[in-house]
Amino acid sequence: MPYSKELKAIKKSNRYRKRVVYDESLIDLASNDYLGLSCKKQLLKKTCARVTMFKYHAPKASQLVNGYHQIHKDFEELLCKENGFESAIVVGSGFLANLSLIEALPRKGDLLILDEEYHASGILASKLVDADVVIFNHNSSVHLENILKNRTYKRAIVAVEGIYSMSGELLNKEIFDVIDRIENTILIVDEAHSSGVLGKKLMGVFDLFDIKVQPNHIKMGTLGKAYGSYGAYILASTHIIEFLQNRAKALIYTTAPSLFDIELAHQGLLYMLKNTDKLRKKIAQRQVLVKEIFAIDMPGLIFSYPLSESGDVLNIQEKLIEKGFFVGAIRPPTVEKPILRIIPRLDIKKSKLLECFTLIKKGEF
Repeated sequence: MPYSKELKAIKKSNRYRKRVVYDESLIDLASNDYLGLSCKKQLLKKTCARVTMFKYHAPKASQLVNGYHQIHKDFEELLCKENGFESAIVVGSGFLANLSLIEALPRKGDLLILDEEYHASGILASKLVDADVVIFNHNSSVHLENILKNRTYKRAIVAVEGIYSMSGELLNKEIFDVIDRIENTILIVDEAHSSGVLGKKLMGVFDLFDIKVQPNHIKMGTLGKAYGSYGAYILASTHIIEFLQNRAKALIYTTAPSLFDIELAHQGLLYMLKNTDKLRKKIAQRQVLVKEIFAIDMPGLIFSYPLSESGDVLNIQEKLIEKGFFVGAIRPPTVEKPILRIIPRLDIKKSKLLECFTLIKKGEF
């Protein structure tokens, strides 16, 4: 077999991955369905009703041919209204959104600067650009400013995350301040894990930090997490969105996003806006619970529980499954050291969260 040696090496290093259909009776503490919207059937029913109002229920083509639909447009307009951006474009996935931004924006003579823990989609896309690429120390505004002040460039495009997907760490607000001080810089904030979780309106770090949106700010978010659907969006100035739809290959040469998925996300956003106070209260309760048991601050809804380098994270995961709990088992090279990645979703009872946390804390698997 052509890849037998490579597969053998992956298995030997304990990095082999496989797909599993897990028992739905397990208490799911592994998925990114932060608000528990994926099981709210009323959102599903409303989505089906709206999509069936139209002649077509599939986009059929690229957005730039005739795949752009009223469902796309309505959702984009609501996103702009609630986030304070001029313009938006929906995208097929978060991976495609990062690929679109990172591949298209940096041109020859520009500087692309990525946080060292930026998502793999951005790192991959950075291999495709003509610009110089620099990695800065994780969440370090000092290192970022040093790079910007000591390099020559036409434009600098800086990419960070609102909440980092593995550690659950919050973006350093001072990075916004650095971008504000230095001319010819563009800031991309990947809000995949912060939108729907942070801020007075649950819109993410721009909302949390009360950032006044500037023409050089770009927000990317995904719909497969807090929004309970699938897909992504990019929010920016009209000028930047116009540039992306003319230069971003991952937008131009791909079918427009699913109408059903976009409408489902739209219904999820409406639910969030209607129930903001209730959702924020439940998020805070889970943050307090993690603090009380583990003495760890959880700024969002990602709880990263570190293990020793030799920790058998898959074995611990299996033992927790036997107890009825499914948690994420994250291994190198995704992370430096193995971790349990735990998502205390809002649809899970606090009593069950407490039971699982106690098992982990005591090591009673």
